[in-house]
Amino acid sequence: MKFNLFVKYYSYSRVSKYHKATSRNKAKTMMLYNGNLKISQAFYPLLGVLEVILRNRIHREIAFMYNDKNWIINQKAGFMSDKSLTKKDKRTGKLITNDYLLKEVTSAERKLKRKGASSALAGQVIAEQKLGFWTCFFDPPYYKILKGVPAKAFKYLPAGYGRKDISNTLFEIREFRNRIFHNEPICFVNNKIDFSYARKIYALITGVLGWIDPKIHTSLLEIDRVLKVIDDEERKQNNP
Repeated sequence: MKFNLFVKYYSYSRVSKYHKATSRNKAKTMMLYNGNLKISQAFYPLLGVLEVILRNRIHREIAFMYNDKNWIINQKAGFMSDKSLTKKDKRTGKLITNDYLLKEVTSAERKLKRKGASSALAGQVIAEQKLGFWTCFFDPPYYKILKGVPAKAFKYLPAGYGRKDISNTLFEIREFRNRIFHNEPICFVNNKIDFSYARKIYALITGVLGWIDPKIHTSLLEIDRVLKVIDDEERKQNNP
């Protein structure tokens, strides 16, 4: 594709970052843009696996805590509505309620009913939740209410690691996930071509999977092409 058509279809505001990073080399601009897409594509299997396994592990631990496989529905009036989630704003003096989990569950139930379900089943509601829902369990309010139970999802969490380490790591992964889902650049650091950010997130993802079970990543070696794709795209950019 010629560069003028490339810019026309993708918009200069989006392409300009790549154009500047490649010293306005048109061929390398398109190569870098497509390389960014290839790297993003390579991350999809790992991100999908992480999201599913993290969801299942947290669900398992909370279900065990309450001895209730339907906790995601039954706890709407339980920990999701705990009085500790309502606090007075220090600046305005108004009461503010952290009802994120409750809203997400209620929203999922409404969505399922619009699709024709007479009543939403727990498994369906769980499947509707996004990654942000599950990472929220490591925010201080919910983590405290649940007495740290969500961390039991990580059987192999390194010594000295705790809620904050888990929360910060999952936040970085979720931010990265959102970037690739919205086709944003992941091959820049300070507006310069740099693949270290993608490499860092790869290490975080495989690390979190290892916290759950070291065997998980080993089982994914046939589909994990992330580092190979990054190496290939980095090599292309370094070649004159």
